[in-house]
Amino acid sequence: MGYDCESCGECLTCYFLMFLVMIKSKKISIFAISAIASIFAIAGLAGIPESSAAYPNTYEVTITNLTTGQPLTPPLLVTHAKDIGFFTVGEQASEQLQQLAENGNAEPLATMLADKIGVADVVQGTAPLVPANDPGETGLSHSETFTITTNGNARYLSVASMLVCTNDGIAGIDSIKLPMKSKTVYAAGYDIRTEMNTEDFADMVPPCQGAIGVSSGEDGTGASNPELAEDGVVIPHPGIMGGEDLFSDIHGWQNPAVKIQIERTR
Repeated sequence: MGYDCESCGECLTCYFLMFLVMIKSKKISIFAISAIASIFAIAGLAGIPESSAAYPNTYEVTITNLTTGQPLTPPLLVTHAKDIGFFTVGEQASEQLQQLAENGNAEPLATMLADKIGVADVVQGTAPLVPANDPGETGLSHSETFTITTNGNARYLSVASMLVCTNDGIAGIDSIKLPMKSKTVYAAGYDIRTEMNTEDFADMVPPCQGAIGVSSGEDGTGASNPELAEDGVVIPHPGIMGGEDLFSDIHGWQNPAVKIQIERTR
């Protein structure tokens, strides 16, 4: 017999399940049973909630761009239940993820997630994260800290940003379990494969050129081009090949692309 409630280890439900396990394994005496039963009764009379859902947890999430040649769009952060995420390697990318990966537009994805049952909080950044050496002299930061909340079973975190100097690349994590105290995880680059990797500035969002300081004078675009469509199956990003306008030694990166530090504050 097993017990699986996505245990938080903090609420009465978790303590009760541990209590049942101890009884089953005969590791608890009849006297302890009586005492614990009294504790549950007192807790119930005192109005202590069975679940910690009434008390949302708060986390500070610090996202740092580790690349030397890829700006990141303002990050999108989501806390959610276990079975809710927004990308999986080997599976089809959604149209909302396509908008983020090709055009740097996180709004459709944020709206879709906010409407889903099991999503606790959606947070969007307001500024891009550039490489630490700020090659385009933008004055922007390479790191930013966000505050996000959770409740109930929404104890997982997903994060994504567009790799700006790519046709349809993102850096992100999907469904990482939030820690009791703190955790550091790293995000790799992924190719959404909704657009061919032409590496041509004309097919990329305009901020790429200024943020890195390498330009061909082309305007760029914030719209998808159906003529460049691929199968849309998410794969690990192959990196910058050094095509039409991109240079592997300037725009390339080594995974991990992003560092994500998570700290529980409440």
